[in-house]
Amino acid sequence: MTQAAAKLVPCPRCGKLAPFAAENPWRPFCSERCKLIDLGNWASESYRLPEPGAPVGEGKPDES
Repeated sequence: MTQAAAKLVPCPRCGKLAPFAAENPWRPFCSERCKLIDLGNWASESYRLPEPGAPVGEGKPDES
C-alpha cells in the first residue's frame, strides 16, 4: 500500500492528517515529535482517569 492509497487519519496530538500505513513509522502520529510529546505526557502522568465513584474535582483528603 502506498502513501497515496493509505488511509489518512488525524494525528492524536496535533490533528494534522497522517497516513495510517506501514510506511509511516510513527503511526497514528504524524511525526516523531508528536509521538514523543505523547509519550512524555504518559510518563509524567499527565493523562489520568477519574477514580471510580469519586466526584469530579475532589481528590483524597490529606493524611496530615
